[in-house]
Amino acid sequence: MVLTHVQELDDAAAASAVVFASRYVQEPLPRFELGEKSISKDAAYQIIHDELLLDSSPRLNLASFVTTWMEPECDKLILEGINKNYADMDEYPVTTEIQNRCVNIIARLFNAPVGAGEKAVGVGTVGSSEAIMLAGLAFKRRWQNRRKAAGKPYDKPNIVTGANVQVCWEKFARYFEVELKEVKLREGCYVMDPDEAVQMVDENTICVAAILGSTLTGEFEDVKRLNNLLLAKNKRTGWDTPIHVDAASGGFIAPFLYPELEWDFRLPLVKSINVSGHKYGLVYAGVGWVIWRNKEDLPEDLIFHINYLGADQPTFTLNFSKGSSQIIAQYYQFLRLGFEGYRNVMENCMESARTLREGLERTGRFTIISKDQGVPLVAFTFKGKDTSLAFRLSSELRRFGWIVPAYTMPANLEHMAVLRVVVREDFGRPLAERFLSHVRMALEELDDEAKGGPVPRMRVTIELGPAAKGSGEEATARVVKRESVVAVQRSVSLAGGKTKGVC
Repeated sequence: MVLTHVQELDDAAAASAVVFASRYVQEPLPRFELGEKSISKDAAYQIIHDELLLDSSPRLNLASFVTTWMEPECDKLILEGINKNYADMDEYPVTTEIQNRCVNIIARLFNAPVGAGEKAVGVGTVGSSEAIMLAGLAFKRRWQNRRKAAGKPYDKPNIVTGANVQVCWEKFARYFEVELKEVKLREGCYVMDPDEAVQMVDENTICVAAILGSTLTGEFEDVKRLNNLLLAKNKRTGWDTPIHVDAASGGFIAPFLYPELEWDFRLPLVKSINVSGHKYGLVYAGVGWVIWRNKEDLPEDLIFHINYLGADQPTFTLNFSKGSSQIIAQYYQFLRLGFEGYRNVMENCMESARTLREGLERTGRFTIISKDQGVPLVAFTFKGKDTSLAFRLSSELRRFGWIVPAYTMPANLEHMAVLRVVVREDFGRPLAERFLSHVRMALEELDDEAKGGPVPRMRVTIELGPAAKGSGEEATARVVKRESVVAVQRSVSLAGGKTKGVC
């Protein structure tokens, strides 16, 4: 026989004992200012937890390249390291050593000229945006130093890129006063043309930025051809214009799927490479890497040395304090997967992308603009000239929980509206097939709407009242007002600049 003992609690204890915050948080909580009183930890957790339920599911977010699943063992390591400040290198020497191991692993993966007993030059960042800022600063300083030594002006630096670069390049150019010279895209060519890029290079060009995995279509740019053309121009002009490779998305794909593709430090003009650990490095958001070819490519005067944390510490970052968990998680993936494991993951992603591509082609409604070689994604447009269909399909798919971005292309191709599905490790064939079935259902909805026009809408006001005695009903309902809702069509002009929120 089980005996239940009931203990009387005071009001405060009773409040902390209940499960849902709504049972005892009766007053509206302040959202934009600090509350006057504390609430229980259970209430604080439940309030925030419940509100976050309205967020979309990360697994169904097909807009993002960022990792949304890791093994439970790695999740455990992340929690164990969550209270370590990476900046305290002297206090956490093993964490610092793990970061150095990651830098050397990536450098050798990218074929940096590092000997067996030598250490690679690089640093962990919070993502590829910070990594690009650091690489850009190194290029700018090296160019300025050369110009000063030659007695030439050094106040008008520029970078040559394609118009398909991610918005962080615009940020770098604006924040650090560098002109951004963009190669325009054209129909059928959605990446930077290396011939046009080299033509735009002048004596003030601090580097040419090539992309290994375009945000818009996933395509790899031809870094080898760019290198060869630039070598010839440098020889002819006497300049020393280098190359930076933005491998945020493709850096952890090309070595495993296309090992013969020359895009990295095998090319002599490639001086630095950035890559996102939180994309196809398979780590949660918050880690990126930038690797330099050798020490000479990172000017010493950009490196700060501090000793107030216990020992001399060199640092080259835009921020200082940051968590260690993502660095630890990156090393876990390197140790756990090895070359074989990464190759298997990337092959699986490409297979899922092929499944999507073939399924979309079978509908007969889309033109696929992404390439077979590149990042595992599918970028596609509707056949015909009605660009609104892409945005309407994106909206329809949200009803099933899928987030699929629709966006217009950069300058010269603004007439194109593109949808893009990014395939990550946790998006396998079953989800791909389910997604395709939902695409077909959404297309049917769009077709029905086109045939019959917009579905009529009515706004009805209902008055609820008590049920009559003995009726068995809980309440009565009476319509007190009925009115038609007129659909309003609005034309929305899109602002210029880079496509936002699609990475």
